[in-house]
Amino acid sequence: MIESKVSEKIFLNNKVKVVWDTISSKNALELFHPYCKKNNEIIGKTKMDELIYLNGLTYIREFTSWRPNHGFELKIGKKNGKKSRVKWEIQSLKEGCEITISIFPYKSSKISKYFYPFVNFFVVKPNLKKYLKSVLKGLKYYVENNVKVNKNQFGKHPWFS
Repeated sequence: MIESKVSEKIFLNNKVKVVWDTISSKNALELFHPYCKKNNEIIGKTKMDELIYLNGLTYIREFTSWRPNHGFELKIGKKNGKKSRVKWEIQSLKEGCEITISIFPYKSSKISKYFYPFVNFFVVKPNLKKYLKSVLKGLKYYVENNVKVNKNQFGKHPWFS
């Protein structure tokens, strides 16, 4: 079975180190994520944090790969639920850098396998694209202005606001 993927990227007029220092800092999502209410570090053997969205939904992010100045990979989802895989990649360019976020969403067992392709195409992918665009716009806004983004700064999201 082919793994589904949704990706978005944005050009940032900043050096890789500035972007990396931002996205890898403690409680980083509170700086630039427009749907983040709280981003708590979880102390333990593995690198994990908790993302509490504006609507109260709480996800755990467990980092599976950590490559300074290049990116990281993680699994995200409810504590004891299914997890989606997420990949953040930074590419150095002559005038700045480009950052790409890719989500490989888990397949919900609540949706019939016959309807899933339609739900994925018309609901899941468009909503994930909107989500990623807002997160990337938030990151761009933060690194270029050194100002925290406001909640829902780029519009509300039906799953997270």
